[in-house]
Amino acid sequence: MKRDELGDLVAFLAVAEERSFTRAAAQLGTSQSSLSHNVRRLEERMGVRLLTRTTRNVSPTDAGEQLAETLRPAFDDIRSRINALSALRQRPAGTIRITSSRHAAETILMPAVKRLMAEFSEINVEISIEQRFVDLAAERFDAGIRLGEGVEKDMIAVRIGPELRMVVAGSPQYFERHTKPRTPHDLTQHTCINLRLPTLGGLYAWEFEKDTRPLNVRVDGQFICNDVPMIIDAALSGIGLTCLPDDHLGPLVKEGKLVSVLEDWCPPFPGYHLYYPSRRLASPAFALLVDALRYRSA
Repeated sequence: MKRDELGDLVAFLAVAEERSFTRAAAQLGTSQSSLSHNVRRLEERMGVRLLTRTTRNVSPTDAGEQLAETLRPAFDDIRSRINALSALRQRPAGTIRITSSRHAAETILMPAVKRLMAEFSEINVEISIEQRFVDLAAERFDAGIRLGEGVEKDMIAVRIGPELRMVVAGSPQYFERHTKPRTPHDLTQHTCINLRLPTLGGLYAWEFEKDTRPLNVRVDGQFICNDVPMIIDAALSGIGLTCLPDDHLGPLVKEGKLVSVLEDWCPPFPGYHLYYPSRRLASPAFALLVDALRYRSA
């Protein structure tokens, strides 16, 4: 492959992913006119239009999307192998990009990252707080943190936290006005706080299990929110019952600020995991972060 042909492919992929000649030019450190020339030359050489251009945006055509899907894993592999060469350095270095939910980032990721950056000044870490599931390859993240149940099978998953369980709880003031539910079916008689899921926008169905028999319950109430801290505040105010993992509610239950119910319907499930593509070649910096995060039971 000639040098200009490789350059044209790099230019096209940057524009296709950024959906903008301006942002792609800034990313590659070149001019918009140069990128436009590269893409036109590639389209002429392939004999097919790869990008649809309007005054407002740029988007790949069907052919362009197919080409981008072909190029992404190849360039990701090249990038990973180049990063792995940093093993030849005396000290680990480089940038690690991680996507995580806020709670996992605050309670598990940041303590490890602070220790790592204090010891290795040439390691940089970027954390993106997301409630949705992120395509690591498409958005160029090295790894993500999610609950173990949500990690795809083709990913390497490293356990970084203990098992969790869901907790259904309400304030003492709430239970002064309502009888405690004995089974999940009783929740239909209670005011509950719904969580709006970030990925598809639906409401979380409360999940239970007893004697290996799963049960999902759709609850109802006055308040719906997509932010966990606000849901906890609403529960503390007596607005209704909430259902969240015990790492959110456990301390409040111990302090007596919330009262837990239906404990025998809430079995443990896999906690937080760091996940990343199986084809990823671990750089020394990334390997250090994985080891710092790895869960070690007492």
